[in-house]
Amino acid sequence: MRSLYFFLILLCAHVSGFAQSEQLARNYFDRGEFEKAENIYEKLLDQEPDNSSFFYGLIATYQQLEKYSEAERLLKERVNNTANAPHYLVELGHNFELQGKSEQALKFYDEALKAIESRPNYAFPIARAFEKYSKLDKAVTAYELGMKMNPDAEYNIQLARLYGEQGEIEKMFSNYIDVLGNNPDLLPGVSRIYGQFITDDPANEANITFRKLLLKRLQEDQNILYNNMLSWLFIQQKEYQKAFQQEKAIYRRSNEGLGAILRLTVMAREEGQLQTALDVLDFIIAEAPNQDLKLQAHQLRLNILQQTLPKEQFSEIKQGYNALFDTYGNGPAMLSLYIDYANFLAFKQAEIPTAEKVLRDFLDRDLKEFEEAALKMALADILVLDEKFNQALIYYSQVQNLIENDVVAQMARFKVAKTSYYKGDFEWANIQLDVLKSATSQLIANDAMELSLLINENSREDTTRAALKKYARADLLAFQEREREAIKLLDSVLAAHRGESIEDDALLKQAKLFEQTGQYKKAEENYLRLITHYQNDILGDNAHYYLAELYVQKLEQPQKAREFYEKIIFNYADSIYFVDARKKFRQLRGDEIE
Repeated sequence: MRSLYFFLILLCAHVSGFAQSEQLARNYFDRGEFEKAENIYEKLLDQEPDNSSFFYGLIATYQQLEKYSEAERLLKERVNNTANAPHYLVELGHNFELQGKSEQALKFYDEALKAIESRPNYAFPIARAFEKYSKLDKAVTAYELGMKMNPDAEYNIQLARLYGEQGEIEKMFSNYIDVLGNNPDLLPGVSRIYGQFITDDPANEANITFRKLLLKRLQEDQNILYNNMLSWLFIQQKEYQKAFQQEKAIYRRSNEGLGAILRLTVMAREEGQLQTALDVLDFIIAEAPNQDLKLQAHQLRLNILQQTLPKEQFSEIKQGYNALFDTYGNGPAMLSLYIDYANFLAFKQAEIPTAEKVLRDFLDRDLKEFEEAALKMALADILVLDEKFNQALIYYSQVQNLIENDVVAQMARFKVAKTSYYKGDFEWANIQLDVLKSATSQLIANDAMELSLLINENSREDTTRAALKKYARADLLAFQEREREAIKLLDSVLAAHRGESIEDDALLKQAKLFEQTGQYKKAEENYLRLITHYQNDILGDNAHYYLAELYVQKLEQPQKAREFYEKIIFNYADSIYFVDARKKFRQLRGDEIE
C-alpha cells in the first residue's frame, strides 16, 4: 500500500512537471522567443512521442523559425507511421503553403480529401484541420464528402456554421433546418444563430430567403417544426397577425396549449397592433380549456377595447365587465378584474365615487398581503385622481408596510413622492425620492432621479416655486386624462416663465400631450423649439429622439427622422437612446443590421 502511495506521488510530480514545461514553452512561443520554445518542445516530444499537444507545438515553432524541412520530416513520419490519421496530410499541405509551394500544398490537400472516399469516418478530423487554416471551402467539401460516402454521418450543424461564415445564407438556413429535423430541442439555440442574420425588416434579404425556404419545406412536408420557425420569423418582423396564423396551425396539430398564443397578445399590444391582439384573444376565449384562462383573456380584451373603441361605445365595455361579474361572481379571486373595472369607471367614465365603492367593498375581505397591496394601491390612485391626496398617502404608506423590500413597496413610495409633488409638498417629495434613487428597480430609480431633478432645478431660481406649482398642476391634469386642460395650463407656464429653467420641461411635457391628442404638427414645433434653445441641456437628446420617432410614426417623413437619429449618434453618445437611435438610423439608411 505504501509503495502504491509513493508511486502515485511520483506520477503526479511527473505529470505536473510536463504541464509546467509545456506552459513555459507556450509562454516563450507567445512572446516570440521561438528558439527557447523549440528547445523545450523537442525535449518534451522525446519523452512523450505520442503527445499531440507537444507535437503540434513543435511543428508550429519550426514553422515560425522557417525550419520547414524539420516540420516536414516530423509530419511525414506521422503520415507513414500512423495509418489512421489522414488529417496530417492537411498539415503537410499547410507546411508547403507557408513556403509558397502552392502546387505541392494542393497535392496533399487533394490527397486528404481523397482519403475520405475510402475512410469516410475521417471526414471530421480532416475538415477540422482545414478549418484550422481557414480553408472553409475544403472543410465544406470534406464534410459533404463524408456525408455522401456515409449516409449515417451527421455533419449538418458543422456545415451550417461554415455556410454562414461563407455567406451562403440559404445553405446555412437549410442545414440548420435539417439539424432541427432530427433534434427539435435545439430550436432555441438555432434561433439565436438565426437571429444574427434575421432583422425586424421583412424586406431584409436574409428574412426573404428564410421565409421562402420554410414555405417551400412546408409545402413538401407538413412538419410542425416549419410552422414554429415561421412563427418565430414573423415575431422577429413584428408581423403578429401572420405569427398568429402559424400558432393556430401549431395549436390544432399539437398538445402545446395556448401559452404561445397568449404571449402573442402581449407582444401585439406592446407594438400597438391592437386589432391583432383582439383577434388572438377572441380565439383564446373560444378555445380555452378552463375558466381561469378564459377569464384572463376576457379581462385583457376589455382593457384593449378601452384603447380601440370610441368613447360613445364605452357602454359596451361596461356591459362586458358586468357580464363577467354575473358569470364569475365577486369572490377574492376576481379582485384583479374589479380593480380594472374601477380604473375604467374612474379614469374613462369619470364615475369616481362608484369606482371607490367598488374597491372599498373588498377592503374587509380576507385577502393575501399582495392582493391587499394591489387593492390599496389602486384605491390610492383613484383618490389622487379625485385630489384626495391625504387619504391617498395613507393607503400608499400602508402598501409599503404590507410588503416591505418588494418592488411594489418601492412603487408605492414613488407614488407618495408623486402625490406630494402634485399637492405642492416638494420637500417631502424629495425626501422620498432620495431614498428611491438607489431602488432595486432601475425604472423606479430613473423616474425618481428625473422627478428629483425637476424639483431641484426649478427651486433654485424661484424660491416661491410658482412655475413648478403650475407645472405640477399640469402634470396632475395629464394623470387625470384631462390633456387639453393640461396643454392650456402649460401654455400659461411658457408665456409667464419664458427663459426660466421650467421652460424646457414644459415644452417637452406639452409636446407629449400634443402627440396624445393627435396634434402632431404642434408637437413637432415644441420639439424643434427645444432643440433650438436647449439642445445642450439635459432634455436635448429626449427632444431629438422623440422628434425622430414622430417623423417616422406619425408624420411619415423618414428622411427627417434619419437626420435627428444621426444627431443623437454624433452629439449624445452617452444618451439612453443612443443604441436605439443608431439601429433605426441604419435601418432608414438601408444598412443590413447584424
